[in-house]
Amino acid sequence: MQIGVPKETGEHEKRVALVPESVKKLVANNVDVLVESTAGVESNFSDLDYQNVGATISNTSSSVYSDSDLIVKIQKPLVEEIQLIKEGAILLALLQPTTNIELIQELASKGITSFSLDAIPRIARAQRMDVLSSQSSIAGYKAAIIAANNLSIHLPMMMTAAGTMPPARGLVVGAGVAGLQAIATGRRLGALMYAYDVRPVVKEQVESLGATFIDESTYEASNTETAGGYARVQSEEEQNRTQNLLESAVTNSNFIITTAQIPGKSAPILITKTMVETMDAGSVIVDLAAENGGNCELTSLNKTVIHKGVKIIGPANLPSTMPQHASQMYSRNVGSFIDLLLDNNSLKVDLEDSIIKESMITYENQVFDEKTLEAIRDA
Repeated sequence: MQIGVPKETGEHEKRVALVPESVKKLVANNVDVLVESTAGVESNFSDLDYQNVGATISNTSSSVYSDSDLIVKIQKPLVEEIQLIKEGAILLALLQPTTNIELIQELASKGITSFSLDAIPRIARAQRMDVLSSQSSIAGYKAAIIAANNLSIHLPMMMTAAGTMPPARGLVVGAGVAGLQAIATGRRLGALMYAYDVRPVVKEQVESLGATFIDESTYEASNTETAGGYARVQSEEEQNRTQNLLESAVTNSNFIITTAQIPGKSAPILITKTMVETMDAGSVIVDLAAENGGNCELTSLNKTVIHKGVKIIGPANLPSTMPQHASQMYSRNVGSFIDLLLDNNSLKVDLEDSIIKESMITYENQVFDEKTLEAIRDA
């Protein structure tokens, strides 16, 4: 049985799906690993690093795809890459199936069994496979660093002979993994941190990091989460209430980090143009939802927009800007998932396993995932 690791071809992508540390464990279990040459170079893993742990290096991506029983990627494959995968092979990647319907149908028609790592259920047994959480933690950390680097003031309070400078005030919108890491990093840098989330249940986590949770005591929210622990889609009335609640917090913030996203949906607009215009010149917004449309009305993907003196930054693929640690974490997540598929040096798809069942998108020439089937019907 052979696992293939092709070089990522996506824009802004510097990560690699398996690092030498994980390859070494697979080889020790008598699994062959074929890595495309230079696949790990931008993550600081050389071809020699892979060879030293027992991997074989291929000079072409075509052989990695066509000769492997299991393909491990980060970004979804291109159509021409799918054509190279042999029938009956298994693909692991971040497929975002409900928004990439044509790609999923192509995988099904080729007889490829595919798993979308962004669909792994959020249950205790799957924590070590949670790719979204590991990569989001990096994005949250980097967002705070970007905010600090772009501000015209420093984050901590400074007491000097020239006078005392107050600490910067930071607001994080969306207290998931990325948001909590942004809060923690902002606090370590000395800022006063505030946070908002539609899920009141995260208040305790926010406060445990030393931040102030913004809530509305007169409004008792219910059913704010999906079964997977994500924030559900808000109604128009709820979204208006959220914007009203955030108005004063936005005005009083020196920097804002937004992270609010709904799986398979466009990101909700929580910060309007009018709200941005109430901020002081020199303030900064880092929008981590930029790839899904953005939480700020003025966000432009992979660009910095300056409006009335306020910088709105919409970074693309922040985890890839720290590729070495991001790849190591992703690789460990994937290695744990591969363990579920390995059975005495062969691949086995156990449909009784809830993790496998919920993350499997295509199987035996059919689209297996119900949410993806629903998206296809609605298209």
